[in-house]
Amino acid sequence: MEKVIIIRYAEIHLKGKNRGYFERIFSNNLEKALKGIRHEIHRTSGRYLIADFDEERTDEIMLRVSKVFGVHSYSLGLLTENDEDSIFEAAKRVAPQSGTFKVETHRGDKHYPLTSMEISARIGGRLLAYDYELKVDVHTPAHTVYVDIREGGRALIFGTFVDGLHGMPVSTAGRGLLLISGGIDSPVAGYMMAKRGMTVELLHFHSYPYTNEAAKEKVVTLSKLLSDYTLVTKLTTVSVTHIQEEIHKNCAAELNVTLLRRFMFRIAERIALREGAGCLVTGESLGQVASQTLEGLTSSNAVVRLPVLRPLIGFDKEDIVAIAKKIGTFETSTLPYEDCCTVFLPDFPAIRPKLSFIEEEEKKLDIESLVEEALSSREVIRF
Repeated sequence: MEKVIIIRYAEIHLKGKNRGYFERIFSNNLEKALKGIRHEIHRTSGRYLIADFDEERTDEIMLRVSKVFGVHSYSLGLLTENDEDSIFEAAKRVAPQSGTFKVETHRGDKHYPLTSMEISARIGGRLLAYDYELKVDVHTPAHTVYVDIREGGRALIFGTFVDGLHGMPVSTAGRGLLLISGGIDSPVAGYMMAKRGMTVELLHFHSYPYTNEAAKEKVVTLSKLLSDYTLVTKLTTVSVTHIQEEIHKNCAAELNVTLLRRFMFRIAERIALREGAGCLVTGESLGQVASQTLEGLTSSNAVVRLPVLRPLIGFDKEDIVAIAKKIGTFETSTLPYEDCCTVFLPDFPAIRPKLSFIEEEEKKLDIESLVEEALSSREVIRF
């Protein structure tokens, strides 16, 4: 009998002949998540077992598993032989000593000589006869002892299912470049795309010295928190201070944010192409701020050829905040440090800017040299 953590995957079972590819990626992601902790991972027909692990770090392992996309559910349980006596000995360790209970059996091995109901009845009867103060309640039991008969003469016995993140394994759906700020929205957007299997690279724009080092460190911290889910361990930063100064000096004040966003998209596209990313990802939500009107979003898209994915486009702020709290980024995101979009912020930003007006104002700027200067400031931070 061995203590194991049982992992069941989510949508992978729908992948037909390609399932092996997704299973390999999923296994690799579990290994990455558990790096630094003694363990072994074994695959057994739709289940992954974490075995031979440091039991003093069981809670930490469970926490790390809870952040891996593709996990449907997981359980702490026991691996044993599938004969009745072995199953009963394991069930004694899983069952409560008092209260109502039932035994629920699943037969992964359909050649097993007993039916699921027969197994449940036999193990339940022996638990009742054992020295516990238990009562059977098959409808609303306080406790359930689960018996999972697997192939190869083995069985899994456990008492709870813990819901996982679901989704698809990271790196099975291409690569995207996330424009991450210090706010609430962009980390959530990265989380949402990673949940669909995308590898999310990170890019941050800063305006030092108008924004301070604390603002930059805030983004590094957010990137580290996000990396628990995305498995990405680097952040690229780019200075746009000189661009903002030129826009402020030469262009209509109400377009400060709109013009800056267009420069960000140009720079992001070039970095994305160098990194092998097939799209840009932002945390924009329609109508949330002045630059996120349909016209504002369209003006940003107009300067790039790569698709721009906005997973939060139809979310309201409460939706986004709820996810930020769930994934642990909310507290850091709300620290009072300014990001570059708050520098030279006009009193009355354009809400529905006309593309023709924007393009006319941009003629006052040397776009190519400003972009190249920004790219020369690029810094890669690894964590």
